Amino acid sequence: MKKHLITHLTLRLVLLASLSALLLNGCTLSLIEPSGLVTPTPTLPFPLPPTTTPQPNAEVTFDVSLPAPLLLGESLYLSVVDEVTGLALNAVNYPLRGVDTMHYTLALPLPINSMVKYRYLRQTALPILEDSSADQTVRYRMAYVTGPMAVQDVVASWSDSPFSGPTGRVSGQVVNAADGTPIPDILVTAGGLQTLTDSGGNFSLEELPPGTHNMVAYALDGMHQPFQQGATVVAGKPTPVKLAMAPAALVNVIFTVIVPHDTVPTAPIRLAGNLYQLGNTFGDLDGGLSLVATRMPVLSPLPDGRFTLSIMLPVGADIRYKYTMGDGFWNAEHRQNGEFVVRELIVPQANALIQDVVETWQAGPSAPILFEVSVPLETPVTDSISMQFNPYGWTEPIPMWPLGNNRWVYKLFSPLNMLGIFEYRYCRSDQCGSADDIATPDGHHGQPVSTSLAPQDLQDTVSGWTWLQASKPGSLGGLQVTPRADGFWAGVELQAYYDPTWQALMPQAFQNVQAVGSNWVVITPTWTYSRTSPLVFAPVPGHDPLWDDTDETIGRARALNMNVALFPSANFPNSAEEWWNATPRDATWWDNWFARYQAFAVYYADLANRTSVQCLILGGDWLATAFPGGSATLPADADTRWRNMIAEVREHYAGAVYWALPYPGGLQSSPAFIKDMDGIYLLWSAPLSNSIVPSIEEMQTQAGQLLDKDIQPFHASLQKPLVLAVAYPSVNGAASACPPDGKGGCLPWTAFSQHQPDNPAFSVDMKSQADIYQALLSAVNSRAWITGFVSRGYYPPTILQDESASIHGKSAADILWYWYPRMLGVVK
Repeated sequence: MKKHLITHLTLRLVLLASLSALLLNGCTLSLIEPSGLVTPTPTLPFPLPPTTTPQPNAEVTFDVSLPAPLLLGESLYLSVVDEVTGLALNAVNYPLRGVDTMHYTLALPLPINSMVKYRYLRQTALPILEDSSADQTVRYRMAYVTGPMAVQDVVASWSDSPFSGPTGRVSGQVVNAADGTPIPDILVTAGGLQTLTDSGGNFSLEELPPGTHNMVAYALDGMHQPFQQGATVVAGKPTPVKLAMAPAALVNVIFTVIVPHDTVPTAPIRLAGNLYQLGNTFGDLDGGLSLVATRMPVLSPLPDGRFTLSIMLPVGADIRYKYTMGDGFWNAEHRQNGEFVVRELIVPQANALIQDVVETWQAGPSAPILFEVSVPLETPVTDSISMQFNPYGWTEPIPMWPLGNNRWVYKLFSPLNMLGIFEYRYCRSDQCGSADDIATPDGHHGQPVSTSLAPQDLQDTVSGWTWLQASKPGSLGGLQVTPRADGFWAGVELQAYYDPTWQALMPQAFQNVQAVGSNWVVITPTWTYSRTSPLVFAPVPGHDPLWDDTDETIGRARALNMNVALFPSANFPNSAEEWWNATPRDATWWDNWFARYQAFAVYYADLANRTSVQCLILGGDWLATAFPGGSATLPADADTRWRNMIAEVREHYAGAVYWALPYPGGLQSSPAFIKDMDGIYLLWSAPLSNSIVPSIEEMQTQAGQLLDKDIQPFHASLQKPLVLAVAYPSVNGAASACPPDGKGGCLPWTAFSQHQPDNPAFSVDMKSQADIYQALLSAVNSRAWITGFVSRGYYPPTILQDESASIHGKSAADILWYWYPRMLGVVK
């Protein structure tokens, strides 16, 4: 059977595409306009001259092979997508002409030096998008227009039919053409597949159908010029390639824009664009969007009413951009006829001044809707308030505008022409789905609103927030805390989950971490296992932090003089155990697994070296199957492979390398190669009591016994520094370390983390978590051989007094606030 007919997200986007058919015309690229060439409106105080020279066009011929002939009445389109607005929200479709039943062609005039993003679409009663050989929807293909050219493509399958047929593979390396050094996080695409290069510049595109594919290497920030060539794939064979990308120089580009008279005076005007530094995550976010408002640059007001932005951009980059009071979809600029505006600029070789005019923020005859909301007094002062809209599915949150005195406002101008009745909700700091208005929790339903020809002013009051309540700090005193030796870790480990909205919130998050007395923060980036066989393990944009995301996050912590450890881990489509059970684990598969894990480890070793972090932590509870004795089919030389891998990591990073070992369960099966590590990061989630309401003294005694019986002999045998990294959720019965799963087993502590479904069988118990921390720290207090204590699972964006292991805004944070400064000798 088909692995999927149309994914839930794709179905929503297809429905929206059918509702927005007027935007999908096949005439011209009328929705893309050269920068600075907007016809001045009557309200201009002076003529606005063009500021850039339009790029000449070149004819590009697209030749595509299909997996099967079209059915009677079906037609084929090349769909040029708009990543700034949303891939399915402003596409322009061009009909292809049949050469024969299996081959189609189309010639288009396109601007020279432009980067075209497109995919193929089969039109039936509904548009059917193309799929990859993995039966996953093609995000987009790319073509770099260097002049008159022909692009050859092969469609693997469609979203309503499974792929069947032989495949091959393209793999290779991307290097800097100037010095031959590898380039990480380059987007490489061919045949509708996309992947990112690792820190060695290496990439692999698995299971491409035979034929010639247009392959493009693209820098997400434009800092290297695109590389393009045809790649011929032969069934059952690898196609090796080496791509060299020339570095791009930077020039200063100053954007100035005249905005309509109805622009909200206090509203930030943002520049939304297709590069990383212009808000593009290159991921599939809520509602099919790719841009996040808080990652976009904000323009500054000028005395004459215009707005301006000065930014360094790479020469030759194809910039698609628009001005917005929201994101690329909500409250972005439009033409008077209601069309979306997407501007195009090929960055010139010299500094440039770009002068633009926003014709209107509105789309269609509907009047703007004003949303005003009052929020509770207990709303944290560091929080912002966001809105989320649901026209066909929830889209990315939009920051509201503060009025003061716990009041916020947002005026929605567009695209009301695409809406009738839709829903909205409020949340804190863009974390809709977690930090919600209690009236609309979890996003099952929002508040309804309809467009109208008459202006609307909706005044709402948030009576409370989910996972937030007024609380008073606890009181501690009289405890004798033994100061520890220099080098002691008093730390917090971030939750191993990522959302692109977190990036702008990390400075405040690190200030909060530092405020509890921490001198260490453990950052937990991820890669994702997106396929089992053939094995695909790589960062997924929008789901995993990219190289530059983690680089920036580390820099934020280092700016506060915090010690930083990097602890990378993996994302799985389900649980790690289920994933391992579904793997073939034959000899070839294991070779690929070790190669990909080594690329993963070296990637973060290179990043750790680049950012001068103090420690790299490898290992984790998800790796036990790959240790000697973990699988019957494991290669006989597995221990040697691990040791060679660690040696390779040390070639790339000279700092301390620790190994993360779970407890309980990890000591007895600990691999021999951990003797090669500089320290142990013990992932402690041990049972401290089976009592319903255990006392601190009981848990302290049990923790001490476990430390003395199990951990101290293990530590003595290694003679390595040992950091205790603890995780207990804020739920009733957490001290048992075995919240029942209802099936006779235990739930892991990560089952209570944010973005996991709420479990009604449990209730929040912050006191229980705080008591556990008090007991553990008291046990650690008398054992000088323990060289650190870290709280795991910290939720960075905002306070959530939820069931998770995060101590952010909970009573356990008060415990750390008391202990950490005294352990470090800061407070006597």
